Amino acid sequence: MTPTDQPMARWVQVFLEAQAAELDAATNTQLAYARDLQDFAGWLAPKGLHFAGATRDDVESYLIACEAEGLAKSTRARRLSAIKQLYRFAFEEGWRDDNPAIQIKGPGRPQRLPKTLSVEEVDRLLDAARNTPREALRNTCLMELLYATGMRVTELVSLPVSAARGDPRMLLVRGKGGKERLVPLSPPAREAMAAYLTARDTAEEVARKSGKPASKFLFPSRGKSGHLTRHRFFGLIKEFAVAGGVSPAKVTPHTLRHAFATHLLAGGADLRAIQTMLGHADVATTEIYTHVLDERLKALVLDNHPLAKAAKP
Repeated sequence: MTPTDQPMARWVQVFLEAQAAELDAATNTQLAYARDLQDFAGWLAPKGLHFAGATRDDVESYLIACEAEGLAKSTRARRLSAIKQLYRFAFEEGWRDDNPAIQIKGPGRPQRLPKTLSVEEVDRLLDAARNTPREALRNTCLMELLYATGMRVTELVSLPVSAARGDPRMLLVRGKGGKERLVPLSPPAREAMAAYLTARDTAEEVARKSGKPASKFLFPSRGKSGHLTRHRFFGLIKEFAVAGGVSPAKVTPHTLRHAFATHLLAGGADLRAIQTMLGHADVATTEIYTHVLDERLKALVLDNHPLAKAAKP
């Protein structure tokens, strides 16, 4: 059976397997691709169409249908990206002679300023983590590391315990696509990690004596993943928000990542350094944080420009 005779589900399966093998695509990325391509296949099938024969007009008609459904620009842009990736793969594999989506321009993504937190609000969250009735050392370590490094939540919860050994000044983080980066640790983060590591190792030794295998993760869990899940940490940070008197609606793990970047930038850190620590491939992604400089620049002009000084009473 030639690729063009295979069901569309098979196209998606082979494409995702290639993404995982060649690009080390993250699980969440693969799941998003799968959902988007299944939706496109579901739109094509009733019309008697297949990935193999769909034209540029078909892809554009699908995107128009997505817009008519009221889907957000970001969702439509993501779906087009998945379709382009599939057709690029199909072209490279010789399944198609062309990429019908290559010249289609997406709807663009609205540039929204990231939600962030004040330094005082972050302090409240950290205090709440320190004062939790159970797992205080672990929770403190989680929050201190997140705020000190700006890690993505998946990077944080899946940290190997080996990264914490030896009281490191720099933390080795494995990010998207398997790319590694070094992020400096603040003294409070190092102290929190050292204290938690001692308690963690003690608990792991007790578990080992009862016949349970040792965990390779810094934040172990007996669940399927072997480490604390993103979902559980999301729930924890909401609990810290409630306990700290911060609106839970504005607090997520990603908000702490934004706070890390905006607070560093407001303190005078170099944008390129922040890009490296966040693991952004393009500095343009990091530039969204420059909104925090607006007030500083206004104050700088008003305080130092000779004409502004002359205008003061």
